[in-house]
Amino acid sequence: MSPAPGSNIRIESYKHDHSLHRIWDKSTLIHTSDAVVIGGNDRVKVTEADGREWRTREPAICTFGRGQWFNTIAMIRDDGIYYYCNIGSPFSMKGQLLSYIDYDLDVKVFPDMTYSILDEEEFLLHSKQMNYPPFVVERVQTALREVLDWVSARRGPFQNGFVQRWYERYLLVRDDEE
Repeated sequence: MSPAPGSNIRIESYKHDHSLHRIWDKSTLIHTSDAVVIGGNDRVKVTEADGREWRTREPAICTFGRGQWFNTIAMIRDDGIYYYCNIGSPFSMKGQLLSYIDYDLDVKVFPDMTYSILDEEEFLLHSKQMNYPPFVVERVQTALREVLDWVSARRGPFQNGFVQRWYERYLLVRDDEE
């Protein structure tokens, strides 16, 4: 059974070799369905694999599509919404823990919907070091194209009003909890 909206979940990402990559200490679950899990957080503690800790600087809406090989973090800043799209395995949810494998490639999308593809060298290095199977490499490349298609089509979290609507819901469920 999935946690109820308003409850806190922890998000953990791992590398292909199952080593820890990053932990988001606490995100508030806003919505869960057969298609998607949406969470929100603000100034949440993030712990890196090396133990370094830092806090996010702004509110964010995180979207995890079931079966998708990417997830999005929409960061709400004064000058617009910035997106960080992690290319990774479909997520798993067990109790209050959401986890996935991070496959290195990322897409940073700016408020004007231009974008940069990040960490291509890291993907190539890790695919050799960790011996990514051909189907994983193929899924990662397909997911990258899918993210870029979604950005171009303003689909899913990139559609006008999506982030604002879920941020308002986040404020309501978060306030109910405090």
